[in-house]
Amino acid sequence: MVFDHEFAPGPMDTSHIKRKWLDIPYASKSQTQKLDIYLPDTGDGPFPIIATFHGGAWMFGDKGDEMNLHFLEGLKHGYAVACVNYRLSGEAHFPTQIHDCKTAIRYLRTNAADYCLDGTRIGAWGASAGGHLAALLGVAARTRELDNPSMRKTNTRFSCKVHAVVVWYGPIEDFIKMDEQLTASGMGTPDHSGAGSPESKLLGRRITDVPALVKFASPMTYIKPSAPPFLIQHGLNDGIVPVEQSIHFAAQMEKIAGADRVTLDLLKGADHGDPLFEKQHNLRRVFDFFDLHLK
Repeated sequence: MVFDHEFAPGPMDTSHIKRKWLDIPYASKSQTQKLDIYLPDTGDGPFPIIATFHGGAWMFGDKGDEMNLHFLEGLKHGYAVACVNYRLSGEAHFPTQIHDCKTAIRYLRTNAADYCLDGTRIGAWGASAGGHLAALLGVAARTRELDNPSMRKTNTRFSCKVHAVVVWYGPIEDFIKMDEQLTASGMGTPDHSGAGSPESKLLGRRITDVPALVKFASPMTYIKPSAPPFLIQHGLNDGIVPVEQSIHFAAQMEKIAGADRVTLDLLKGADHGDPLFEKQHNLRRVFDFFDLHLK
């Protein structure tokens, strides 16, 4: 599987951002459990929050990588941006990753006043593997099976609910279906079902051997009528995460939560991680969505 554009980024330059807090520990089980908070240069707040989750196949990546610069565009639109690190699959298997994401949201809500944040208005935005986690946050905030009780105890008065979700090209339907979908479309090399695939490494078992665990890890499992609004964007030429993952998730969202709860954009000619996603006209669409639901 080719992820070079995601796996070898340099650090992003944030020296121009005046108000920021870096490497804030949101939990103490791992050195990985840290987040960065950035505020717009002007305004007293409290600012609505966009919590962001990097890609990298749950194996690589960091909140400070330059591949995440587009997230910081939120500052220009009046948002605080919280870039979250979560434990990668080489350190711990699923559901550790969603435990970390939920704990980070609870931390932001618990400590909102300290950072000029509005804990009543939180959106989630993730790309690729980060999109999978953002989607899980959206649909499974109240799913106790995906909570870590020992981590939840520190912020029991505060929920991990988010109010709007943006997913870019995430595997959000069913890991086991991905190779079949790639074969049918001819868009990429089917290599998700092997023992060494990112999905198998995430779960700690070959995915075809543990269908129940695959279902447990799938955001589609947890869609409810109460789901927050989703904007899902996926490239029609994606050769890594098949576009059918987003199409089928969106259809299920529409069926269960209603057509007003999901918007699906299929980007013509776009591959996985395509620069087209970061063009200003597309970012404008993302922030229009957040503005509609967070302001």
